[in-house]
Amino acid sequence: MVHIVKTNQLTRTYGGKEAVSNVSMSVKQGEIYGMLGPNGAGKTTVMKMITNLVKPTAGEIELFGERITDSSYRHLGRMGMIIETPIFYDKMTAHENLELHCDYMGYHNKNSIKEALELVNLNAIDKKPVKEFSLGMKQRLGIARAITTKPELLILDEPTNGLDPVGIKEMRELFSVLSKQFGMTILVSSHILGEIELIADTIAVMNGGKLLQEVPMEHITRQNTEYIEITTRECGKAAYVLEKQFQLTNIRVFDGGQIRVYDCRVAQNDLMKALVLHDVAIESIYKKTGSLEDYFLSIINGGDVVV
Repeated sequence: MVHIVKTNQLTRTYGGKEAVSNVSMSVKQGEIYGMLGPNGAGKTTVMKMITNLVKPTAGEIELFGERITDSSYRHLGRMGMIIETPIFYDKMTAHENLELHCDYMGYHNKNSIKEALELVNLNAIDKKPVKEFSLGMKQRLGIARAITTKPELLILDEPTNGLDPVGIKEMRELFSVLSKQFGMTILVSSHILGEIELIADTIAVMNGGKLLQEVPMEHITRQNTEYIEITTRECGKAAYVLEKQFQLTNIRVFDGGQIRVYDCRVAQNDLMKALVLHDVAIESIYKKTGSLEDYFLSIINGGDVVV
């Protein structure tokens, strides 16, 4: 398997504090690689180091099979990117901004500008200056600029910021097309679990500047398991009853009054009867299936997923 991006112990320090600490990741050719983590997790800093906007304090980066040094710039022509908020010449139109981008990138297929604008649904605003664009329109234009030169590697930092639900769905479909039909490798970051879950082939969970887990999405899907979730204000008593009554050990108690029973050999009705007989007040009881959110929260909280 060809890897487009590899990092080894990548670290960036600001004022003696590590914003990114020993991140080793591998992005395979043609996949959508989702970096998932809360704001401040270090996702943007990793992307800035990969795109040469920030120099690593320590560690190595390999792009397209070549180790990157301070003087490496040729690989940038094979990449498209949005890092943080995209900036444009406000008095120029979308088309004019993309023409300028193609000129300084040395990319001379001007038909690709029309194609890129069509892909992000900005093809009907020829004469409108960018200063009149909404935040969502500017985000679309940023994506159009990133894909105009048909890059091999597309790096997108929170690309759906400012988009409404319809726009988010359209971008999700676009990323799938770019990956599957155009063969682009996409490295995308987000703090929105639901969006990453729907598009990514591989998930990288980051928190506190560290890469906590790098795992194929299909692995998470396979190990998603059914569980019974009980909501009660008497979690301690309920857990004690279930452990003693049914010899259950695969139980987790969560803040907010939830208990999850991962041993589904015991019927939901039997659990409810036992709790009622022991005077445990139940607010709700449901059978559910685990999700990326469960996986993410478990990793962020320092544990493995209970299966």
